[in-house]
Amino acid sequence: MASSIENKTSQTWGGRFNEATDAFVQEFTASYSFDNVLAQYDIAGSRAHASMLGACGIISDDDVQTIMQGLDQISREIENGEFTWAVELEDVHMNIEARLTELVGDAGKRLHTGRSRNDQVATDIRLYLREAIGRILEQLARLQLGLIDQAERYAETIMPGFTHLQVAQPVTFGHHLLAWNEMLTRDAGRLKDCRNRLNQCPLGAAALAGTSYPIDRDMTSAALGFEQPTRNSLDSVSDRDFAIEFTAAASITMMHLSRMAEEMILWTSAQFRLVELPDRFCTGSSIMPQKKNPDVPELVRGKAGRVQGHLVALITLMKGQPLAYNKDNQEDKEPLFDSVKTLYDSILAFADLIPAIEARPTEMRAAAQLGQPTATDLADYLVKRGLPFRDAHEVVGGAVALAEQRGIDLSELSLEELVDLSDLISDDVYDILTLEGSVAARNHTGGTAPEQVRQAAKAARAELG
Repeated sequence: MASSIENKTSQTWGGRFNEATDAFVQEFTASYSFDNVLAQYDIAGSRAHASMLGACGIISDDDVQTIMQGLDQISREIENGEFTWAVELEDVHMNIEARLTELVGDAGKRLHTGRSRNDQVATDIRLYLREAIGRILEQLARLQLGLIDQAERYAETIMPGFTHLQVAQPVTFGHHLLAWNEMLTRDAGRLKDCRNRLNQCPLGAAALAGTSYPIDRDMTSAALGFEQPTRNSLDSVSDRDFAIEFTAAASITMMHLSRMAEEMILWTSAQFRLVELPDRFCTGSSIMPQKKNPDVPELVRGKAGRVQGHLVALITLMKGQPLAYNKDNQEDKEPLFDSVKTLYDSILAFADLIPAIEARPTEMRAAAQLGQPTATDLADYLVKRGLPFRDAHEVVGGAVALAEQRGIDLSELSLEELVDLSDLISDDVYDILTLEGSVAARNHTGGTAPEQVRQAAKAARAELG
């Protein structure tokens, strides 16, 4: 016969309560529908915890073996889609514990000795995020290799370099692609730093103050591949700065992907026509048959705002919480999980897209010739011949005005016209007024000269290993 307490509430924590939880409140506070993503990490943590309890003599070896067998079965049920999730059990932890107890009896009830859902979930999220960062870094490296390959392919292909979206100076397409790679290299560094900092084990912090059982936190930490246990039990269960740090790094990476997307969108437009995207990464219009829309870059550009919104949500979630754990932290998972998926998918899409981009060298060259892009080269030429830079700037301004008035490029001005502007100019000026001369002249570390692009690509490839 059920006890009066059991009649009032079937919750695992229901002993103190005199009435059942309201049905709406039960649904409102449940998290199993999204935190079930943590199921296998929760099982891994439970295996480590059970082994430690047995090694420390807190539960029997028979209990440990029985628990392990039950957890193995639950893991298979979850993998095969056979596990039944119950709203009244609230979350992934209690659903798994209840099923374990159903399978193995009292041994399942002993598993929770010396731990709390507070340190349990903190451990699960760290395990999840550590693995997720590893998968993201793999795709990021693949994207970077695609950029490096393309940079080598287009090391000599001249295109316009822009400031204020106005043609500024000629660069090579390979140099531009390596600029994208530099952004992603820093992004990878931030993700690695985040992974290093989160790699500490909260298990053993229990609810907030630790536990009176003679546990071995070093053992569980090592079993789960953490560098060490966390150092303060209050902090262990109450902060989510590692999730915030990841989402911040993800937001910066998505910002870089968005900038890359914006340039691809511009470059594929009829007004630029600098690159061609494969049809498989584009869609058409339901009404305009001529359209080829760059949907993949556009979606990545849009999804950047989504991840940045999650960052604001997580910072706001945490900013007013007193120590230690609060139910607010149930809201940490959906923004984090979605940030992980959005970042991974966006990098994956670009890792597939970048190697398939085709440059339009003829159109790039024509675009690079607009707007007198070698004007700075002419100024540098005069400075090297002894003219102060500000005076050289004024002379070249006059040359640009003359060329614009006649609707021609600086390189098309006659030697006589140029000499009239400065007697320091001689016929070798035309060597530096060409697009090839301009990019070749920037033959130094970080410069756009083809030789430097190839060296930079080689170094970038070596960094990736």
